[in-house]
Amino acid sequence: MLGCGIGTLFQVTVAGGSYQDGNTTHIQGIPPGIKITEEEIYADLLLRKPGQDELTSPRREPDIPIIYSGINAADTMPGFSNKGLTNGTPMVILIPNMDRHFEHIDAYQQTNRTPRPGHASYASYQKYGECDDAIGAGIFSGRYTCTIVAAGVVAKAILKRHGIEVTGYIKEAAGVQSPDMPIEKIREKVTAFREMRKKHDPVYDIIFGQGLIRPEMRLLEKMCILAEFEPKIPELYAQGKKMDEEFIRKEYGVHSKLNCPDLEAADEMYRRIIEITQDGDSSGGLVEVVATGLPAGMGEPVFRKLDGELGKMMSIAAVKAVEVGDGYKVKDMRGSECNDQMYGEAGKVCFKSNHAGGIAGGLTTGQSLVVRLAVKPTPTIAKSQSTIDKVSHETKILSAVTRRDPTIVPRVWPVAEAFVSIILLDHYMQHLAYQGICGR
Repeated sequence: MLGCGIGTLFQVTVAGGSYQDGNTTHIQGIPPGIKITEEEIYADLLLRKPGQDELTSPRREPDIPIIYSGINAADTMPGFSNKGLTNGTPMVILIPNMDRHFEHIDAYQQTNRTPRPGHASYASYQKYGECDDAIGAGIFSGRYTCTIVAAGVVAKAILKRHGIEVTGYIKEAAGVQSPDMPIEKIREKVTAFREMRKKHDPVYDIIFGQGLIRPEMRLLEKMCILAEFEPKIPELYAQGKKMDEEFIRKEYGVHSKLNCPDLEAADEMYRRIIEITQDGDSSGGLVEVVATGLPAGMGEPVFRKLDGELGKMMSIAAVKAVEVGDGYKVKDMRGSECNDQMYGEAGKVCFKSNHAGGIAGGLTTGQSLVVRLAVKPTPTIAKSQSTIDKVSHETKILSAVTRRDPTIVPRVWPVAEAFVSIILLDHYMQHLAYQGICGR
């Protein structure tokens, strides 16, 4: 299988599948001397993982990451303090699958001859034949996106060292749109949402809060902890850490389940999602990612324009469109409305607008980069759908029997944030290399 890697100087290659032993992300291009921990990676993974509330699939995957390589196991010499820091070699992160029980596999086996409309199962069967990894859709499942989130944590840590910050959030869900807000306000709300979710996550509390997994432990020690933890997962999720909605609103000022910075809009999104779900259907939405601190002139011309590179986020499961800046709106604008006019102030170049989303000619302008992803409704629904037997090609009727998300939007925003960070870091490294060789 080809196509599972991305990047030039910051390279990410992923592997695994929904019901394989786990998923893996392999990262090259990480500079030495950076502190990256499993706890830090998990803090982002918990935002994407399923089984947390009624808006996600009931699959109970804790998504606990294990760093396998790329970190110094001890101080390398007397007087050196580099234990636990990146050493410049490839980093490999393992994310074991811990909720793949037979009853779930059996449910897929019973329906795999009748592919779910909207899923990749028919096309992947045509490509890979009878050995197609069809249990849980394999690598075509959204399950693999945990690898992108893990790699994104590394990318964001490096970018932040250079004053570049990337923030994702839900802009629209089930037809309800959040009003425009300053990025500073959005970041304040997203930070609060992250902290709230971490405080209410039972896995974080046990595995990292109580120190069951620590950076200095060996791989086999960590795996023993996970093996002991696995049988406890169902009960842990059943009990959970109950969310006091009123307290969360008062203390954090956010919605407990939707990372939308406008609380009123989030409430209406939630109401509409539940209404559609109760009708046996699913819904989609829009995720927005904003990056600040980028230098002007970053990117490459023609086939590697930065907006074209961002278009690679179409590879995220369920994403059907990517737009930069005003995107599709530009078709209805005049040049005088669409152009971002410039002016000088105190020796600096300023812009009167940002319709282009911070990119012109495939290169950054120094403004905020704004990109949005259109997320389709979850294909697996509770309504009967017409399909075929993919072996005999007979027409069949399919009823949903597998686990599913009422909407994928709440789980896509951390993936989008991570993906943008991976792309930006790769191009930022190329930008620094080019500027350096030009002597600038």
